[in-house]
Order: sequence, then structure tokens, then C-alpha cells
Amino acid sequence: MDHSTVSPSHAPGGPSPASDAASFPGPPTAPAAGTPTPRAGRPRDLVAVNIGNALEWFDWNIYAIFAPFFAAQFFRAEDPVSSLLSTLAVFAVGFLMRPVGGWLFGRLADDRGRKFSLTLAILLASFGSLLIAVAPTFDAIGVWAGVVLLVARLIQGLSHGGETGSAFTYLAEIAPQDKRGFWASTPWLGVGVGTMLATGVGVLLTALLSEAQMAEFGWRIPFAVAAVLGVYALYIRKTMNESEVHTERKERDEREGADSPPLREVFSELGREWKPLLHIVGLTISGVVAFYTWFIFAPGYASREFGMDPNASLVAGLCGQAVFLVAIPVMGKLSDRFGRKPVLMVFAAGFALVAFPLEWMLGPSPFMLFLAMAAGSVLLAANCAPLGAVFAELVPTKLRATLIGVGYATSGAIFGGTAPYLNTWLSSIGMHGLFVGYMILLCLISVVVIIKMPETASRDLR
Repeated sequence: MDHSTVSPSHAPGGPSPASDAASFPGPPTAPAAGTPTPRAGRPRDLVAVNIGNALEWFDWNIYAIFAPFFAAQFFRAEDPVSSLLSTLAVFAVGFLMRPVGGWLFGRLADDRGRKFSLTLAILLASFGSLLIAVAPTFDAIGVWAGVVLLVARLIQGLSHGGETGSAFTYLAEIAPQDKRGFWASTPWLGVGVGTMLATGVGVLLTALLSEAQMAEFGWRIPFAVAAVLGVYALYIRKTMNESEVHTERKERDEREGADSPPLREVFSELGREWKPLLHIVGLTISGVVAFYTWFIFAPGYASREFGMDPNASLVAGLCGQAVFLVAIPVMGKLSDRFGRKPVLMVFAAGFALVAFPLEWMLGPSPFMLFLAMAAGSVLLAANCAPLGAVFAELVPTKLRATLIGVGYATSGAIFGGTAPYLNTWLSSIGMHGLFVGYMILLCLISVVVIIKMPETASRDLR
């Protein structure tokens, strides 16, 4: 679908705006007769994207998991909580680069190709991990240690902001149309596997090394591993085929003599697509906060607030995250069968109802932490699984990776990046319930967006 020929609100094969908000379609309809259909991508391309995606998320999440071990190595503060907050602030600063990465890599993906963008993203992510692995500490170079850490996180934030939009776009475009929800949900398997690998490395290292050894050198190990694995991820990304939807659009532009538009024209086109961009933001804000709270932050929170053994909390978290891996493909398939909106609503409405009960389950018991994270993981899967498909279906091919990258990365920066810091601060002053109320409010906003947005499952992406 080319932006110059058809509005995304009236995409071929999609329902009319009048019926969008009122009904959920069945399985996607086939393209009109005589319309050439791009060949579906190879399963190996799907695997290549998701292995790289898993390693990218491993790179990103080992920082949050190992922050308590190296906080004092880069920041000097008498209060350990203050030191941790300083490190989490750098975690949030990394998120500030994600909108920049979403824009930069989105433009690269829309102009140079999805494969090029994804390959460059994993290269930068691995370099950021290598920089942290060899970074000197405060004792060696003073305040410059924090500067080195900040630069590394900015690089990783840039690449991470570009990874998600390009991955969603690529997999949605190469998927068989009747399996688009399932194929486009698989980057979240990479998210889960990468996060679980990071958590598993945390479990292993805390079991094998003493607390003093972890503070001295143990925290460097996962970053070094991430840098080495990045070499493999770079190789598999280079073996992928380019998206045929993107290639056909570029060839059509070349036949028509259309060059890459100037920046002013790109901004103008983005401005005309404000409605789907707001839909992307509205669907994202609740999920990213819930994700970083229940998928990343919860084990450390249980350890600090309830005195749970750190190793036991990591094991419980790992098991809870495993539920997410099972639920994601199920929710992806359900979005192909029943449409995107019903599945998205399961999370938005469901999480608003159970946010406080999930919090009340937490205590010193690792088993209760597992149950809470498992329940949260099922609901999170209902949010995450349809996102790749519905984002791609909302926007035109010409601007697809840019719009998805900017919308998703900006939401992640503002809401997801600040969630651990805000949660820690409110908990430290005895107002953790206010943070839970904040998550509920974001879910209710998503409920309104889901009701108002069109159903997109039957749309043709060209």
C-alpha cells in the first residue's frame, strides 16, 4: 500500500470506518482478484530477526538486572538507594535516545531497507555492551566513569529504538496475510528469551560468585558475553532477504522517477498521519509500563521490599517470564482468528481490574512472586502479541518503519524508561499504591483507544 494512492483508513480489503469501531472481523480476507500478492517470507528470515532481537534485549536488560551490583562502581553516594537511583537514571537516559533511534532507523528502513536497518541496530547494541564491559570505574577515572556509562547507554538506546520498529515492520510485511498476527508477534519471543537469558545469567552468577566478587568483576561478565554474541547476531541478520513489500514500493518509486523525499516533506507526511500515530502511542503506553514493572522490575522489588533472597527472586522471575513465551504465540494466533481489538482489550481492561490484586500477592514468598508474574505475563501477552501487526496495518508502506519506530520508541522513552525510577522513588516514600493507580489510568486510556480505533486484521499492507 502506497501512501500516495490510498489512505490507511481505507486500505484495500479493510472494513469501512463506519463499521470499524462497531464490529470485529473474522479471518482476514484475500486481496482483490488480479492484485499481485508478495511472496511470503522464509521461516529462516523470521528466525534471523528474532535471534537478533533476543540478543538485543539481552544487551538491554542486563543493565537493569545488574544495576544493584555496579551502582557504587560508577556513582559515589552515602545512601545505597541514591546510588541505585543514579544508575536507574542512566537507564532512563538510555530511553531518551529511543525516539531518536526510532526516527533514524525508521528512515533508514524506509529508505535503505528493513534488512540494512536491523543489521546496523544489532551492531550498535553490541558495541554499547562492549563499552560497558571494559568501562573503568569511579576509582580509576573519577566522574568520567559515569560519563562512559552514559555514552554506552545512549548508544544502546539509539539502537534499541531502531530495532523494534524495523522488526515489527519487517515481519508484518513478510508474513502470510492470514498469519500476520502470529508472525508479527514473534519479536516478543525474542524479548522474552533475551530477558530470560539476562535473568538466568543473573541467577547463575549470583549463585557462583560472592557479593564482593559480583561488585568487583562479576557484573562485567554478561556485558562481555553480549558483545561476543553480537558478532553472531550480525552474521544472521546479513543472511536475511529484504521485505518484498518494501522492495516493490522502491521499484515502483524508481519507475515513476520519485527520489527520496526531502526532510521537510517527510515531516509533512508524518503530520498527515497523526491519527494512526496517536493510536500507536495509546496502545503502547500502558503495556510498556506494565512490562517494565512486572517483567523486569518485580524480582528486584520483591528482594528489596520484602527481604526475599535475591537468587530466589530471580528464579521466580525467570519462571514467571517463561509463561510469557507460551502466551505470546497463542495471543498472536487469536488475533488472526478473532481480530486485533478483542485481544488487545483483554490486556487493557483485564490489567486495570487486577493491577492491585497482583500487587497484594507480593511478599517474601518466591512462589507468590511467580504466580503474580505468571498472571501478569498472560495479560501482557494479550497486549504485546497483536502490536506488530496492528501497527503495520495502521500506517502506509512508505512511512511504516518511521511511524512505528517514532511512535513506539517515544512512548517507551516517556513511560517505560521512567517506570523503574518512578516506582523506586514512590516506594521509598511509602506511596507505591500511587504508581499502581498510574498504571491503571494508562490502561483505561488504552481501553478508549481500542474502542475508537479501526479493526485492521483484514488490511493489505502494500
